[in-house]
Amino acid sequence: MDKTTSADGTPLAYDRVGDGPAVVCVGGALNTRHTSARLAHALADRFTVYLYDRRGRGDSGDTGPYAVDREIEDLAAIVAVAGGPARVYGMSSGAILALRAEAAGVPIARLAGYEPPLPALAPPAPERYPERLAAALAEGRRDEALRLFMVEVVGLPAEPAAGAARIPDLLAIAHTLPYDDAVITGGPVPVSPRVPTLTLAGGASPAWMREASRAVAGEHRVLPGQTHDVDPVVLAEALADFFA
Repeated sequence: MDKTTSADGTPLAYDRVGDGPAVVCVGGALNTRHTSARLAHALADRFTVYLYDRRGRGDSGDTGPYAVDREIEDLAAIVAVAGGPARVYGMSSGAILALRAEAAGVPIARLAGYEPPLPALAPPAPERYPERLAAALAEGRRDEALRLFMVEVVGLPAEPAAGAARIPDLLAIAHTLPYDDAVITGGPVPVSPRVPTLTLAGGASPAWMREASRAVAGEHRVLPGQTHDVDPVVLAEALADFFA
């Protein structure tokens, strides 16, 4: 693990794996840098992959108050560590963060995203979701915040969601769920990047996720049989073809 510092002084933890052109991975909701470790190792023979903990997660800091612009600065700091314009891959809400960063001028050479949850095409948000999420977190009910997200946003059945809501690693970063909500809903999502862009979706994912991926300008690919929980090896092959 190494660390760098964002523009507002927040320490950011990252790992570097492999050798070759730089690829920066941007995690989605409830992801840490370890979430994409298998993907990084599948790319490591062709690329130098940078995995970082978004603010508030893992070994990174969490300077308040939160703002999406600070997360864009965080990504810019990691791209700078990688040596300048980098290939950037974002997962889910991380794909939307990457789109916002590219539009804000972060030096990105090529951009890829998996199933960006564009609000205009996603199912309606749960009633009063931001307020209910904030209340659960303010009262220290991290497990309830996790269940709210997993059942009402992700669509998991109640029983597996209740089990997941007891996992210590998820409880530790439950407070970042509002951050991802802000990334997704914080104004119109820029869907016409100025750099070569690839969006991917799973053939077994809900239809709206494939539609959202197609709504981003650029190249589109559907990975047969995949869901939102995409196989890292299958994903790595698609990304390697695009990033090469």
